[in-house]
Amino acid sequence: MTVDDLAAFVGEWDLEVDLPGAEDVRGHVVFELMGDVLVQRTTVPVPQAPDSCCIVVAHDGRFMQHYFDSRGVARLYEMTFDGRTWTLERTKPDFTPLEFHQRYAGVLAPDHSTIEGEWQSSADGSDWTRDFGLTYRRRPRTDLPGPST
Repeated sequence: MTVDDLAAFVGEWDLEVDLPGAEDVRGHVVFELMGDVLVQRTTVPVPQAPDSCCIVVAHDGRFMQHYFDSRGVARLYEMTFDGRTWTLERTKPDFTPLEFHQRYAGVLAPDHSTIEGEWQSSADGSDWTRDFGLTYRRRPRTDLPGPST
C-alpha cells in the first residue's frame, strides 16, 4: 500500500458543507501527490469551517492522515481507502487529549466525479451521531488540450 493507491483523489474539487446553522456552505479542495505523500488543502469561507491542510502517508501497510487547521488544531486520523469507500477515524489521543471520537465515511462515485460522506462524533466510541455532511464534486480539468483544428 502506497500513496499512489490514492490517485483517484488527485485534482481540484468543490466542497459542499452541510453544517448545522451554516447549510449550503461551499469550499475548495486540492489533492496532490508530492513524492511519498498526498497533500489535501481545503479552504472554506465561513468561520464554522476552518481552512485546513492534511498530509497522508502510508505507514506499516496503512494510511495515516495528519490534519492541521487554521484554529491551530492538529490531529492524526487512521485512514482507509479501498477504491470506493474512504474512511477517517480518530479514537485515541494524539497531539491532544481525546475529548470525543470522530469518524468520516465517504463514497467515491464510480466515475470519480463525487465523494459523498459525513462526519460523525461519539462521546464513548459506541453511540455515534451525525455532525455534518461533506460532498466533494470534482472540477473539470482545464489543463487538457482542446480539440485540434
